[in-house]
Amino acid sequence: MPATDLSLLVKAAEQAGDIACRYTGPAARRWDKPGGAGPVTEADLAVNAMLEDMLQQARPGYGWLSEETEDSAARLARDRVFIIDPIDGTRSFAEGSRTWAHSIAVAEQGEVTAAVVYLPQRELMYTAAKGLGAACNGNPIKVSSATELASTEILAAKPNLQAHHWLGGAPPAFIRSYRPSLAYRLAKVADGRFGAMLTLRPSWEWDIAAGDLLLREAGGAISDRSGSPLRFNNPHPRLNGVIAGCRALHQALLAALDPSSPGIAGL
Repeated sequence: MPATDLSLLVKAAEQAGDIACRYTGPAARRWDKPGGAGPVTEADLAVNAMLEDMLQQARPGYGWLSEETEDSAARLARDRVFIIDPIDGTRSFAEGSRTWAHSIAVAEQGEVTAAVVYLPQRELMYTAAKGLGAACNGNPIKVSSATELASTEILAAKPNLQAHHWLGGAPPAFIRSYRPSLAYRLAKVADGRFGAMLTLRPSWEWDIAAGDLLLREAGGAISDRSGSPLRFNNPHPRLNGVIAGCRALHQALLAALDPSSPGIAGL
């Protein structure tokens, strides 16, 4: 089933890209969601409507979890569920940047089994299916072979480097970079461009699900900030941060973090 699901997700992502690219970013109508949940644009909603129609028609027995659809407990009774972020990096999209992604995944009994992260304006299609490896534009990818934090470039927003998050009061030495889309950050670790990534804030499942499988199928390790494995389709679909990378750096970051430090809100 993961292989056939993946072909469906690829087709859906291509159609999502066609729809999103009809909008011009800053010219797309934009508003803020209630409760400080961030911005949404008419492009997000158009993509979401297409994906919901296409994917649920193709797999009527699957549940549905999307950032832009009101959540329903009905998904909890389904063995398989689509987990969707129609546009990951909405702020970036609305500002006219090309660095935003469609993040589309299938999870079965809590484990992601098929995944796509697609950046249409960068012509990057990341794909993975359980047991079949990960690829970018059809070419196999694998995580970095780095072993030392100090000589490795890591994706992290600045608030994650505040001293109180780290044992000893100071973060380990590494080269920090950033990308606005969480799904893209995970993909760039999966393809070996960066050694690891971390976010210490509570993270929505739709931002993480597709990248989780990319990382694992590319030979990497991924967990929440405490080191626990990620499980999906939870009643409250939020994870306790994310640490991901090649295995050596994943372990090094976990060892350096203070497990008692508070999370980061709104990042």
